Amino acid sequence: MPAAPPTALDRMLSVLLCPVCSAPLEAVERTLRCPARHTFDIARQGYVGLLTGHRAPATADAPAMVRARTAFLDAGHYAPLAAALADRATALAPAPDATVLDAGVGTGHYLAAVLDALPTATGLGLDTSSYALRSAARIHPRAAAASWDLWRSLPLRTDSVHLLLNVFAPRNGAEFHRVLHPAGTLLVVTPTPTHLQELRTSLNLLNVDPAKEDRLHQTLSATFRREATQTLEYVAPLATADVLNLVTMTPSAHHISPDALRTRAAALPNPQPVTFSFTVSTFRPLPARRVGTPTREQQNPN
Repeated sequence: MPAAPPTALDRMLSVLLCPVCSAPLEAVERTLRCPARHTFDIARQGYVGLLTGHRAPATADAPAMVRARTAFLDAGHYAPLAAALADRATALAPAPDATVLDAGVGTGHYLAAVLDALPTATGLGLDTSSYALRSAARIHPRAAAASWDLWRSLPLRTDSVHLLLNVFAPRNGAEFHRVLHPAGTLLVVTPTPTHLQELRTSLNLLNVDPAKEDRLHQTLSATFRREATQTLEYVAPLATADVLNLVTMTPSAHHISPDALRTRAAALPNPQPVTFSFTVSTFRPLPARRVGTPTREQQNPN
């Protein structure tokens, strides 16, 4: 009987390292294990629990946020952004056996779009939310997922990633540079100040810092050069249910009660036109590797 084809997790074993001792990992039953016998469980949903002994940060997506994000993304409201990332990945034309890392993968929506555009690549998503990882691990047949805090040293081999996605997520410039192949590319998505402008006042949402792009440059300038910047902006009508899902999936949900959100959303037009506005930045790693502790930029990933 022929052997089963390798899974995405099998293919990622050549990239992943033990987060305790940096040794190679191998699959042993329903775990990953290194020669020193540090062992990490593979959840029944398919993701690897590398972040053991650490409580998930308060910013990790809770179940309600994951459900809202899944519903909102499945409705297609961010489809132009997913398509823009897929188009950019195709234009970059990484090696046929490329590894795509989504740092802050969430439910895996954007990783799946990029893998569809790169039919022989394999993807790995890292996130602190076990609830989001349950989706990310199953989002695509060539995607694997693992729990990890992006502010820590990444459990990946140096120069092992060919395309690194960072969509509304924290950025660890030094570690991104270390794991990215010298010929690789970092794609970063951030919201512009006009993103969701129709909802910010009426629903009392968090504002996008006008200096966000400057802070992005400061965070990455020691290790990357910006090669290109694309602004993607469009207006789409959102039904009240879509507005509720949109707010619930963002950090603004921590600053407004569900009852207050429903009351305010019900007072809006139905549908409500909403502006979606993003900056997609392409970065290349600088040849000189500068080792140091990255500044922890406080993100507003909405």
